[in-house]
Amino acid sequence: MRSIGEMARESGLGVSALRFYDRAGVLVPDRVDPVSGYRWYAPGQLDEALLLARLRRAGMPLADIRLVLAGWAGADTDLVRQLLRAHLRRLERGLSGARAEFSALRALLDHRENPMTSLRTDTAVRLSLSGPDLAAALDAVRFAAGADPELPVLAGVHFDIDDGALHVVATDRYRMAVARTPADGYDGPRAQVTVPLPLADAMRALLDGDREARLSVDGDRVTLEAGDRQTAGPCLGHDFPDYRRLVRLPAGRRTVVDVPGFREAVRTGPVREQEEAAGDLTVLAVADDGAVTVAGEGAAGDGLIAVNRAFLLDALAAGARDRLVLESGGPTAPLAVRRPDDAGTFSLLMPVRLEN
Repeated sequence: MRSIGEMARESGLGVSALRFYDRAGVLVPDRVDPVSGYRWYAPGQLDEALLLARLRRAGMPLADIRLVLAGWAGADTDLVRQLLRAHLRRLERGLSGARAEFSALRALLDHRENPMTSLRTDTAVRLSLSGPDLAAALDAVRFAAGADPELPVLAGVHFDIDDGALHVVATDRYRMAVARTPADGYDGPRAQVTVPLPLADAMRALLDGDREARLSVDGDRVTLEAGDRQTAGPCLGHDFPDYRRLVRLPAGRRTVVDVPGFREAVRTGPVREQEEAAGDLTVLAVADDGAVTVAGEGAAGDGLIAVNRAFLLDALAAGARDRLVLESGGPTAPLAVRRPDDAGTFSLLMPVRLEN
C-alpha cells in the first residue's frame, strides 16, 4: 500500500490533486482510515495515477478521463482509443483556431500604437516624499509583485508620478496592489518607471525613520536618498501594463470587515482544493445585505467567491488597518480590498471559478 504522500511523489500528481480526484470519483483510494481519514492506495493504482497524470497534461476533460480509466482497467480498449482520438481532434481544431486568432492579433498590433505605458521619461524628475509614507506604500504593494521568469515585465514595482502624487503598483497577474503617497517638488508631465524588485527592496530598507526621502529619475536610472544614505540602479527595460485601465471596475457590493477576526476565520476556516488552482482556496459567501463570511465545506450558490487563501491573507496584512472594505461585483469579478480612509491604496484579487 502507498500513502497519499508516496503516491504523490511517484505519480507527480500532488497531494491536493489526489484529494480532488478522490472527491470527483476519478481515482478513489483503496482504503481510507476511518479515524484519521488518511488515504491509502493499492499497488496497482500507481499505473492509474500515472495514466491520469498523462491525460491531464494533455488537457483531457475529467468526464472523458473517468471513462478512459474505466476502459483501461477493463477490456474495452476500443472505447479508450475512440476517446483518445476524439480528444486529439479537439486539440487539433483548437490549435488551428488559436493560430488564426493569433495571426489576427499580430496584424492588429502592427497597425496600432503600443497601448502599454511608456517606460522612460525624457525629463529629469526630482521629488520629495515623506519617508514613512513611501515605506508604507511599498509595504502595501510588495506582496503582489511578480516572480515568474517568463514575465520579467512584472518583476518590479512600478512608480507612476502624476498630479502631485506617486502611485506605486505591483502585480503578478493574479493580484494587483496600488498605493498612493503625496509628492512635492515636481510639476512636470506624467513620468513612469519600473523599479526592479531588488532595488525596490533596497529602497524600503533605507526608509527606517521619519526622514524625508528624495526620489530622482534621470533617463533609465532611478535614485532614492534618505538622510545621508542612498541607493540607485537602472529601471527595468520592459513596458508595464496600463494599470489604470485594469483597476477601473464597476461598483460592487461593499462591506466593512473587522480584520483580526476575519483574518483568523480565513486562516483557520475550511479550504477547497482544485487541480487548476495554485494553492488552497477560501470560499467567501456574500449575503444579500453585503455581509461577507467564510463559507463552510460543501457550500453552493451564486453568492460565492473563491480566492487563493494565501493571497487573501497577504492582502489583509498589507491593508494595515483594523477595518477594511471588501468589494466585489460577483463570482467572476476581482475582489477589492480597500482601506476605508484611503481611496488611493487597495489591492485586487482575481477569483477562481469553482468546479461543480
